[in-house]
Amino acid sequence: MFSFNMFDHPIPRVFQNRFSTQYRCFSVSMLAGPNDRSDVEKGGKIIMPPSALDQLSRLNITYPMLFKLTNKNSDRMTHCGVLEFVADEGICYLPHWMMQNLLLEEGGLVQVESVNLQVATYSKFQPQSPDFLDITNPKAVLENALRNFACLTTGDVIAINYNEKIYELRVMETKPDKAVSIIECDMNVDFDAPLGYKEPERQIQHEESTEGEADHSGYAGELGFRAFSGSGNRLDGKKKGVEPSPSPIKPGDIKRGIPNYEFKLGKITFIRNSRPLVKKVEEDEAGGRFVAFSGEGQSLRKKGRKP
Repeated sequence: MFSFNMFDHPIPRVFQNRFSTQYRCFSVSMLAGPNDRSDVEKGGKIIMPPSALDQLSRLNITYPMLFKLTNKNSDRMTHCGVLEFVADEGICYLPHWMMQNLLLEEGGLVQVESVNLQVATYSKFQPQSPDFLDITNPKAVLENALRNFACLTTGDVIAINYNEKIYELRVMETKPDKAVSIIECDMNVDFDAPLGYKEPERQIQHEESTEGEADHSGYAGELGFRAFSGSGNRLDGKKKGVEPSPSPIKPGDIKRGIPNYEFKLGKITFIRNSRPLVKKVEEDEAGGRFVAFSGEGQSLRKKGRKP
């Protein structure tokens, strides 16, 4: 008896446990059944046939199941998760945005391979329309939408549904790899400027600074309220003597404030207009000072000598 081995080395276990097959792909709208499967369009998962589940259960693969989709005709690839195994044999159903990324048409062939991806730590998105800025809290909306996704691939344009409107976002960057898993992860999210967004132009006000003493000739026209400067009305209806004739204001009558050069931050100074105290002139003689009970008394009856 003779025995021989075609290979010098045994086949690695990685290739033995790898799932790889081809399917004809269709959009979710082509899925037959009474139930509405519009929820598949809101995420990044596909529907595969039951035979795929049977084959995957025999392989020692890592959960959750993640797959790499490749269109060999256009050399485009992306990554996804699986939602259900209820498709017809030889067929898989993809979200419409995923078929656009792969440049696939209805009934096109797609290569499906099982992969292991690292957990995401950072991702950056670029909205494809400035309408995304109308959302009050975009990070919360994106966090809620990414719950229907299993992984992200750099360069993909994903679609999220919010308030009955579809927003497209391009995955600009992912860390630690170009394809990452976002299942049960703590990921930092950042946004780039939307496509076609233009910042509003700011109007720069040029302030002209004047040096030297200010000209008081223009203060008369810039003053606000002036007492008794309005026009009057007569009971007989005549217009004579009702025109205002305000007295002209001289530049010397305008009182300008004096700045407090000793001002300190956090200190309030109250300035009151007080009259100056009258200085008392002290008399040199001590007798000029007030002495209690030092006055002379007066009597109404004059005392005289008896004869």
